Amino acid sequence: MPTAKNNAPKNNIDLFDYDAKNFIEKRVKSIDDCIPYKNTPSVTWINIDRTPPLAFLEKLQLGFDLHPVIVEDITGPNQRPKVEILDDYIYVVFRMLTIDEEHKKVMSEQVSLVLSHKFLITFQQNVVGDTFEPVRALIRKPTTRIRHLDTDYLAYELINSVVENYFKILEYFSEKIEKLEQEIITNPTSRNLNHIHSLKRGLLSFRKSIWPLREVIGILERGESTLIKKSTRIYLRDSYERLIQVIDSVETYRDILSGLLDVYLSSVSNRTNSVMRVLTVITTIFMPLSFLAGFYGMNFTNLPGMHTSYGPAVVTAIMLVIMVIMLSYFRKKEWL
Repeated sequence: MPTAKNNAPKNNIDLFDYDAKNFIEKRVKSIDDCIPYKNTPSVTWINIDRTPPLAFLEKLQLGFDLHPVIVEDITGPNQRPKVEILDDYIYVVFRMLTIDEEHKKVMSEQVSLVLSHKFLITFQQNVVGDTFEPVRALIRKPTTRIRHLDTDYLAYELINSVVENYFKILEYFSEKIEKLEQEIITNPTSRNLNHIHSLKRGLLSFRKSIWPLREVIGILERGESTLIKKSTRIYLRDSYERLIQVIDSVETYRDILSGLLDVYLSSVSNRTNSVMRVLTVITTIFMPLSFLAGFYGMNFTNLPGMHTSYGPAVVTAIMLVIMVIMLSYFRKKEWL
């Protein structure tokens, strides 16, 4: 299924073939170059960037004896994380999340993984990011554990690299929330409200990406397929526990954002009350002054002090005394 980001003439196909002593890493031109490696005694990992076209997948199906259901699922760009266990394969779908540094936002892409006894194939939906580089670095080193184990451990490392990167996404949200909290406390604005809702939507999307993966790893860890060895289940259990930690943190951040929304509304309400209090005090002070000004502004001839030279000065002095007395009273009551 071509998309806006699939305009490249070819899919990038990276091949790793390794065991404890031998190691091959190369970028191949077509899937035909990968087929000879499927029956080698070593571990073969084929990573394909961008969701390939249907013709490509049909050739892959014939070359690696993939089930048609797997090929059909790979073409679905927005699948929920899941695992399907067949006789000779395990098919896993999960979401890889990365941070776009240029646009300062979280990018999500679907990753499909096909696990067999001797080979493993991964399909990345786009090329916006990649968390597999630490796994590649481990494969390149001859003394690492991954070089001495089978494809099930490679699958664990790939899934675990995605789970580990979730903590970077958590750190990203943590920094955003901390900055937003400071802004709300010091100077709450309507823009802060938009940020709160934006972060809540981001966390909700994050939760939808990682929550189903919990069940996927749980199924793999329980050993419902002979492709997952008992020695690998221990590592999968560790990834499961770390994923639970991520989910708990997401729930905590959602609660914090709900609390920030209450803080924002309280801050706006307090600021409105402060403004209203000042306006009320000003209005209260000017009420007796307006009365005196209106009283002496009436069109009468026998008002007290109207025919004396010091009358206006006395009235002005009385106004000032009233103002000072009222201000002192308000300060005593801590209304100002």
